[in-house]
Amino acid sequence: MSGSKKKKITKAERLKLLQEEEERRLKEEEEARLKHEKEELERLEIQRIEKEKWNQLEAKDLERRNEELEELCLLEGCFPEAEKLKQETRLLSQWNHYIQCDGSPDPSVAQEMNTFISLWKEKTNETFEELIEKSKVVLNLIEKLKFILLEISPCDLQDKNIIQYQGSILQLQELLHLKFNVATEILLRQASTLADLDSGNMEKIIKDENVSLYVWANLKKNPRYRSVRFSETQIGFEIPRILATSDIALRLLHTRYDHVSTLHLVSTPSKEDTSSVTEPVKDDVDNVEKAVSKEVEEKSKQQERRSHLIQEEEIKVEEEQGDIEVKMSSAEEESEAIKCELEMKVLSETILAAQLLLVENSSEKPEFFEDNTVDLCQFTTLGGIYHLDILELPSQCKRVKGWMIVEILKEGLQKYTYPPETTEDLETENAFPPIEVTLEVHENVIFFEDPMVARWDAEGKYWRTDGISNVFYKPKERLVTFSLETFGPLTLIQDAHINMPYQSWELRPLDVNKVLLTVTTVFTEIQIQIKENLCMLSSVKLRDKKHVSVLEGKWMTPIPFITALKEAGLNIFPTRHSHFYVIINNKVPLVEVKAYRQMALLSSAFAFGWSKWNLLCNSTKVVFKVREHLTEECIETPNWAIFMFSGDRAQRLKIKEESEAFSEALKEDTEFHSTLYHMLKDCASKEAMEKVRSSNCQFVNSVCHMLLSTRLLSYS
Repeated sequence: MSGSKKKKITKAERLKLLQEEEERRLKEEEEARLKHEKEELERLEIQRIEKEKWNQLEAKDLERRNEELEELCLLEGCFPEAEKLKQETRLLSQWNHYIQCDGSPDPSVAQEMNTFISLWKEKTNETFEELIEKSKVVLNLIEKLKFILLEISPCDLQDKNIIQYQGSILQLQELLHLKFNVATEILLRQASTLADLDSGNMEKIIKDENVSLYVWANLKKNPRYRSVRFSETQIGFEIPRILATSDIALRLLHTRYDHVSTLHLVSTPSKEDTSSVTEPVKDDVDNVEKAVSKEVEEKSKQQERRSHLIQEEEIKVEEEQGDIEVKMSSAEEESEAIKCELEMKVLSETILAAQLLLVENSSEKPEFFEDNTVDLCQFTTLGGIYHLDILELPSQCKRVKGWMIVEILKEGLQKYTYPPETTEDLETENAFPPIEVTLEVHENVIFFEDPMVARWDAEGKYWRTDGISNVFYKPKERLVTFSLETFGPLTLIQDAHINMPYQSWELRPLDVNKVLLTVTTVFTEIQIQIKENLCMLSSVKLRDKKHVSVLEGKWMTPIPFITALKEAGLNIFPTRHSHFYVIINNKVPLVEVKAYRQMALLSSAFAFGWSKWNLLCNSTKVVFKVREHLTEECIETPNWAIFMFSGDRAQRLKIKEESEAFSEALKEDTEFHSTLYHMLKDCASKEAMEKVRSSNCQFVNSVCHMLLSTRLLSYS
């Protein structure tokens, strides 16, 4: 029995076990401490080596920094060169216009514009068909003036020029609309002779690419004829009884352009901004000019002194005079070269200031104090303006003994007030209900959501959404139907930022001095080709289906191209107020501009793309994908490298696009450089760098302008 029982552990044995356990624990702790110390020493050693390596890289970068910046400066000389070419093109265009002598004015010359407007005012009794032809000239002049305001470098635009051009635009717009009213009156005077045999009323449709006129004159005043539909269209009105029995005409004047919205002032840099950039360089130019003139003056005085010795030593003086003339001519040539170089430097600095303005964010959000007011910084008008009017039917022409007699009122075309201001005798709600209107949406305009309808408030000078109800949009038929309380100018509006922020983007070379920019948004994929100083819409996809646009295949210079895309509803161009309406990944303006300039320089041989890591780095750095691309073929699985750029330092990152976490660690066996150009030069082929160096200056400038206008690094 006792043998089966467990042997009791004595006190000495228990103490021994505890002691052994304590020794084992102390040994493990010591081993752990030594291991930790070893790991810490190894970590510190790695840190020391990495820091030493980093310091060596920084020292190397600092050593070659000035040389790299000088080389970049030479390459970026393409921007002032492109600006000079644009100036020469404008001068050539003015000269060609002058020698054509086609009777149209030069829009930039105030005297010619004033003469044109005065002569047109004096011309009377123009028919609508004649006016439509004339309107093509007028709209062309307005377009030219707008592009002058947008295209000319801010430093070359004086305040008086801006006021002059905007004044000419407003005068032409107002006079054109006045002429349309007069032509409508002339047409309505002949309503009885143009009456339809079936209905007895007059209907007239006149169309061209810029303007469509729909006129209906109520000659029979049949109370049962209350549905007005223009033949071969879905456009029409449902009018109340009181209008069906009145001497009225309904006019819909649809203009593809918008001359109603307030003309916004062109954003030019303030005097302080431009002067702060260019003043030091201008001082250099002045100093050099003074020094050169002083040198030339001293040379001429020296020549005069020596000329007195001609009488005594003619042979010696002739030799010396020849030397002096050579020296003077070489001094003048040198001074001209220095002056030209400094002028280019001034132009280069001014261009940089203008580019910075393109990515500048406004610090103040526009405020609208009334409800139902449309904020044109957030929304945009699309498809032109629909001028809806109820007009009093003018006296009709009467034939008397071979003569056509008509009463012409001095007041001209009169609008019919609906509802009338005094409605004491009638029940207002029943007698003057809202009028149902059906309009066609222009075929060249894309709406990504159902459009909103807005009416123009002539007193407040803004668009409003009240007074419009029961809006219904049929996208397939491109028809919008709504009820309208009062007539006047109407428009369709869409969120200007519906395609922002972008989901991704890519810029890749296609050929020599030709690239393809692809911007993908929630609703669409837009592809833009850029070559030399021209841009073209290559394709548009809506929800993965190709959409045929009238703009496809049309090459335009960048600013008219951007305007055309906006007017078509394909707005991927943020404004200085856009950051108030879109959640963006805002970057420091100077970093953004430097990145776009260098991407444009390299775009003929390298492809650039969106990287998700750009969202995770701070506002002083940008991250994007880069790969060398020398062939036109699109690679299915491209080998992208991730680069980070801070404006004054470019580096290749160790991470890939598929990595799990963001890290700024350098890729093994790579260095960093002061410019993106030199960073890519390290890993690029000779063929690629040769392509970059031989890029056309206008092409580089156009790519840069498109990148600045889309702001891919902040709005993706």
